[in-house]
Amino acid sequence: MLLSARNQTAAAETAAMPGNAGFDSPADAVRTPLDRTAAANKIQARVIMRLALMAGDLVALALAFGLAALLYQRVNINAADNLKTLLYVTLPIYIAVAINGKAYDFDSLRYFRISAKRALVSFILTVGMVTLAAFFLKAGQDFSRMVFGIGTALGVPALIVARLAVIRTTRRMMGENLFVDLVIRDEVAYTDHVEGVTVVDAAEYGLQPHTHDPQCVQRLGNFVRNVDRVVVLCPPERRAKWAFVLKALDINAEIRMPELDELGPVALGNLGKDATMIVSTGPLKLRHRLSKRIFDAALVLAVLPFLALPMLLVALLIKLETPGPVLFKQVRIGLGNRPFHILKFRSMRVDLCDAQGNRSAARDDDRITRVGAFIRRTSIDELPQILNVLMGDMSIVGPRPHAVGSRAENMLFWDIDDRYWHRHAVKPGLTGLAQIRGYRGATEVRADLSNRLQADLEYRANWSLVRDISIILATFKVLVHRNAF
Repeated sequence: MLLSARNQTAAAETAAMPGNAGFDSPADAVRTPLDRTAAANKIQARVIMRLALMAGDLVALALAFGLAALLYQRVNINAADNLKTLLYVTLPIYIAVAINGKAYDFDSLRYFRISAKRALVSFILTVGMVTLAAFFLKAGQDFSRMVFGIGTALGVPALIVARLAVIRTTRRMMGENLFVDLVIRDEVAYTDHVEGVTVVDAAEYGLQPHTHDPQCVQRLGNFVRNVDRVVVLCPPERRAKWAFVLKALDINAEIRMPELDELGPVALGNLGKDATMIVSTGPLKLRHRLSKRIFDAALVLAVLPFLALPMLLVALLIKLETPGPVLFKQVRIGLGNRPFHILKFRSMRVDLCDAQGNRSAARDDDRITRVGAFIRRTSIDELPQILNVLMGDMSIVGPRPHAVGSRAENMLFWDIDDRYWHRHAVKPGLTGLAQIRGYRGATEVRADLSNRLQADLEYRANWSLVRDISIILATFKVLVHRNAF
């Protein structure tokens, strides 16, 4: 009895000690609306599907090169033997390059476009590395160039099909959201409805940012078990406390700040010891700007010799019809909203040219000459802008640059939609997404500007070199257009 009493007293003293008061056993359950089993299964499913993505690539490439060897075996009996060596070399290199190129991360499991791009880039790099290795090692007998070439051609569609199959399977199994997200609502309303997100009321489940109460700290830690991300919605005066306790969690934790929506932050930075909010990094990274610039310069230099004679002929016709300069220079809004002089073949009489662009050209415009009408209708008047591309003021593809005084319904473009300035975060172009969609010609009503602006912002958000090439090819279909006058 005495020993029992002493043990009870010791237990009571231990519970009363700072740091131990009220701390529950690790085995104690916490009340939560989260399905722990489903959350754990989702985490396991992500791992399995990423492995499936890798296995799909290996099977796709093995089948592609195997089919290539089967086709070539009819003329070369050693094709099957060469295949084994080829796979032993190619597949490990591909896996290493793909892992380094983030071809198996979560974005590659969620978005087909990103997944296919990373897989194909990894495959192209692998092909280059294997080719160089075969050349320098002089592996002519063990390396069938024909099987490798056919296998490479078949490998591209095989990878695309494999990636598409795994991504669709992932979506059927896990839905659009691969992660377990939890929203904790602390005296703040939440009206959004996002798939796969669990919303809980902090007061109902006893979730409070009290750092001096061990039970509150433990309850929060247990509550977010098997959660990938937690987002807290709380009044401004409680954000500092929530931020403090969230830093102790082993998961991604965020605090919702609605007042920042208007600023559109993209990340946080630092100025010395002070935190800053990053609102823009430019839509194109340095390597993207460099590749776009190299592509522009190479294309212009390639076509310039073929365009030189036609351009000289047009210049001669303009000079013979009306006196004045052959080229028309006008200030346009360029990259970073900085002005530049755009070059065009002059299509109007010199005394009637509109340097500010206050008046848009119209059908049967009395300012336009006969030669001018033809070159405007066929878009030949834009050809001198390839010089703007060489000088770096423009790109082949991008939002078409507008004159400073351009209007629609007698309103300046930026007065119609202040997002107009955002289109200039990329270089203006000879052609663009808006042009191939038919949005060209005079801007008479607001919709004329809105349609072009929406296309320009879409281009800026989804730029790729492949898309530039597709826009260039599509431009040939609209060189002669009903709105070109």
